[in-house]
Amino acid sequence: MTQPARIGILTVSDRASAGIYEDISGKAIESTLNDYLTSPWQPVYRLVADEQDLIEDTLCQLVDDEGCCLVITTGGTGPARRDVTPEATEAVCDRMMPGFGELMRMESLKYVPTAILSRQTAGLRGSALILNLPGKPKAIRQCLDAVFPAIPYCIDLMEGPYLECNADIIKAFRPAS
Repeated sequence: MTQPARIGILTVSDRASAGIYEDISGKAIESTLNDYLTSPWQPVYRLVADEQDLIEDTLCQLVDDEGCCLVITTGGTGPARRDVTPEATEAVCDRMMPGFGELMRMESLKYVPTAILSRQTAGLRGSALILNLPGKPKAIRQCLDAVFPAIPYCIDLMEGPYLECNADIIKAFRPAS
């Protein structure tokens, strides 16, 4: 039997990490992935404050130590002074994948004109994809609906686990072989 794919879920929030409020964004990512994926997967959850070194260390731990093939972050992608998730992601990635951020902003612009303020990005570290999402659960689902069809094939190309999707909810694109 194959091991379940390990997927990191990293919430970046000063207030949630301090216990001021519950992390609903991380739960929204997990719920969305449960809707999408039919293959076995295991969430590896982390919650950290908006501190670049802490975000970088956690991303490295999720990929290098925990063996996550995909890490999805939420929070810290806006223009506020403490929003440093994209900088942390860029610092730990070998190569960037700007198309993910471009598509997420295009999708979000259908709903809110402030989507241009979002700095979501994605990059590759080793054989893992790191994807930055906004912090609002509704925006998380909208962005994942837009970009997830490309994610299983991206993981395939990096020789990661084969992610199977529920085609009634999200259709992963893989070229005909």
